[in-house]
Amino acid sequence: MAAKKKAKKPAAKKAKKAKRKPNAAFMKPVQPDAVLGAVVGSTPMPRTELTKKIWAYIKKNGLQDKKNRRNINADDKLKLVFGGKAQVNMFQMTALVAKHVK
Repeated sequence: MAAKKKAKKPAAKKAKKAKRKPNAAFMKPVQPDAVLGAVVGSTPMPRTELTKKIWAYIKKNGLQDKKNRRNINADDKLKLVFGGKAQVNMFQMTALVAKHVK
């Protein structure tokens, strides 16, 4: 009794992944108001760059909470951006920052 060999199927070729294109809405420059401008600068910039600058400011000044790293402890400049709150969650931060851009 001879065992039948299964015919090998040719390996499926992997489709080339298309390079990810940035979303035009995120790349559109926004103008920070005076309050937010004190933290990130007053020149128009894309939202992605704005977020990077806010996080750079937070890390530079050690404002991330030590125990719960999701929370941001506001200094005097960020309290104005956060509407007077001393501590906000990083997810709340985006909504509060959005109020300060045009």
